[in-house]
Amino acid sequence: MQQHGEHEPDRSHHHTGHRTGHRTGHGTGHDENGGRARHEGHGAHGAQGAQGARTGHGDHGHHTAHATTGWGTAVRATLHCLTGCAIGEVLGMIIGTALGWGNAPTMVLAIVLAFFFGYSLTLWAVTRAGLGLRAAVGVALAADTLSITVMEIVDNGVLLLVPGAMDAHLSDALFWGALAFAFLVAFLITTPVNKWLIGRGKGHAVVHRYH
Repeated sequence: MQQHGEHEPDRSHHHTGHRTGHRTGHGTGHDENGGRARHEGHGAHGAQGAQGARTGHGDHGHHTAHATTGWGTAVRATLHCLTGCAIGEVLGMIIGTALGWGNAPTMVLAIVLAFFFGYSLTLWAVTRAGLGLRAAVGVALAADTLSITVMEIVDNGVLLLVPGAMDAHLSDALFWGALAFAFLVAFLITTPVNKWLIGRGKGHAVVHRYH
């Protein structure tokens, strides 16, 4: 009887340990599985958020690129060049006429001043945005050179083709009418050129980075 009684606590201890181990093991496994599930869910949620952020950023970049390569942007860029060219050409013709120069030197002066004022408008805009003078000169050259060149070729070519336009004086209606027509034709031809340049990140697309 005593021997039997002595073995009873051992069995109780064994069953107690078994139950404790079972509960402990089950609880630990459940917590680990739950933790992994929560961690994986959090990772999936983060990945979806990151993908959404990347997608949204890409859409934003797409809309921005589309907005800066449209016809409206090209028209504004061409008007910018046209303003500088008009100021330079009219001033050059006034100076050439006042000095009694012939058609050739007057036209050369007008073209030189057209480039000068075309570049000056861009320089003024980008230096106001905080760009240094040396860097601003590089931006102006990259933004306006081809646009002003095309405009001057077309503009002066039209003036040469209009009968009597080169011999007209500043007080003649023919002079101003021919000049206005030449600017209109130059604008219509230069605008698609500017759109093509801006669409490739060149021309006035360089200036937009500083707006």
